[in-house]
Amino acid sequence: MENSKKTTISVIGGHDCTAEVESLAHKVGEIIAKMDCILVCGGLSGVMEAACKGAKSAGGWTIGLLPGKSKSDANPYVDIALPTTIGFARNAMVAASADVLIALPGSYGTSCEISYAFVYKRPVIDLGGWNIEGMVKVSGLSELPQAIRQCLSQRDGKE
Repeated sequence: MENSKKTTISVIGGHDCTAEVESLAHKVGEIIAKMDCILVCGGLSGVMEAACKGAKSAGGWTIGLLPGKSKSDANPYVDIALPTTIGFARNAMVAASADVLIALPGSYGTSCEISYAFVYKRPVIDLGGWNIEGMVKVSGLSELPQAIRQCLSQRDGKE
C-alpha cells in the first residue's frame, strides 16, 4: 500500500471479552500489521490489548489513546502511549484518528466510537455483529483485507 505508514486503523471493542473475541482481535491486529498499517486503539485491556498483541506479533506499530494521565496505564503491546486525561471523551479521538475503524464486540464505549466514526465520516467495518446501518459488513476475517482496501480507496481524494 502506498503511504501505508500514514494509514491508521482503529480497532474498537470491549474491555472484557471472551477467549473467542480475544482470538479474533489478535488476528485483526495481525492483518493490520501485515497490511503495513498502524493500529490505533484505546490502549487498555480486552479487545484493545489482544489487537495490539496481534499487531506486534506481525511486526506492526500500535498507538494507544489512553483515558487517563499515565502512560503506564497502557497495555504492554502499545508502542506509543498517549495519555489524554479526558476519560471516555477519548473515544472521539479514537474515531477521528482512524482512516478506517474495525468494530468488534463491545458495549457502550464501542457503540460511542461507532457513532463518532459516523459523525467524522469514517468507514466502520462490522466484525462484532453490530448490524448498524451504514457499517461495512464482512462475514469473516478472510474478507477483512479487501474490505479495508475498499474503504481506503473510497476515502482517497475525499478528505
